[in-house]
Amino acid sequence: MPIENRTARLTILIDPRKKAVFERLCAGEDATSSQVVRRLIREYIERKLGRPWHAEEDPVETAAPTPGSTHARAR
Repeated sequence: MPIENRTARLTILIDPRKKAVFERLCAGEDATSSQVVRRLIREYIERKLGRPWHAEEDPVETAAPTPGSTHARAR
């Protein structure tokens, strides 16, 4: 299985208290916050697709919008 390309950056703003709790919980399972976020995103993708997702798939073709989904606005 090929190694995933990890060059895209995702920046989010969250409550500092929530971030502190999240980082403490991640450390408790000996994982970085990035590892946990990647796992959560993968689980979300697989749940929405209804099947396992593989790194070699084309993400644009794979991630068709679902009914009721919203698209991000361009800034």
